[in-house]
Amino acid sequence: MDIEKRVEESLTEQIQIVMPEHINGSGRLFGGKLMEWIDVVSGVVARRHSQYNVTTAAVDNFQFKAGAHLNDTLVLIGRITYVGNTSMEVRIDTYVESMEGMRKPINRAYFVMVALDEEEKPVKVPRLIVETEAQRAEWEGGKKRTELRKLRRREGF
Repeated sequence: MDIEKRVEESLTEQIQIVMPEHINGSGRLFGGKLMEWIDVVSGVVARRHSQYNVTTAAVDNFQFKAGAHLNDTLVLIGRITYVGNTSMEVRIDTYVESMEGMRKPINRAYFVMVALDEEEKPVKVPRLIVETEAQRAEWEGGKKRTELRKLRRREGF
């Protein structure tokens, strides 16, 4: 029998404060630093879902909506959106949180993570239980993104 897990079982939230070493010459958060933090969150989500070590297989749709600046509080929230046989798509939303607790979205990314066994070979991951309309919409979007990734690979992109 296949193991199944709910989205909430691997939901992960990380908080960062933007420090001077995170800032580029324009006074904004380095995009690469945000990508590093997102990769960590994605890895934790995928590890929680699969119960295996994971590796990043693809980064998809990494969109900057606004910048972050010195002393901003960032909230990164990651969740599983779609699973294949050995791969998992993780959506990570990043927000700047004001002192009053209001959150403004600054980035959305989709990472594809692959579960690995002790010999670093891909291993089957649990099925995803889709319970809400929002989760169903993400699942359908994940199917489309997966097909687009496969098409790009076939075409050499």
